[in-house]
Amino acid sequence: MNPAIAQLFTLFLWLLILAIFLRSLMSWFPISQDNEVARLLYRITEPLLEPVRRVLPRTGFIDFSGMVVIILLYVMISVVQRAAAQ
Repeated sequence: MNPAIAQLFTLFLWLLILAIFLRSLMSWFPISQDNEVARLLYRITEPLLEPVRRVLPRTGFIDFSGMVVIILLYVMISVVQRAAAQ
């Protein structure tokens, strides 16, 4: 794998992790859904979180989908870095 492409893809994956982390932090504060940053984070992260939410069992008020997606993104980063090193 081309190291430059691997580095660019890894950066993209880190940005997705950051977006999911920021969205979960925003859920702790009373931020209006009309806020443009909140809408942007929702549009970026919801396609990743929604399928995981459908598969995970309900756990009350705690949403583990963000944690599961972040773990999967870390695994993807690891795979890309290993493929780039070979």
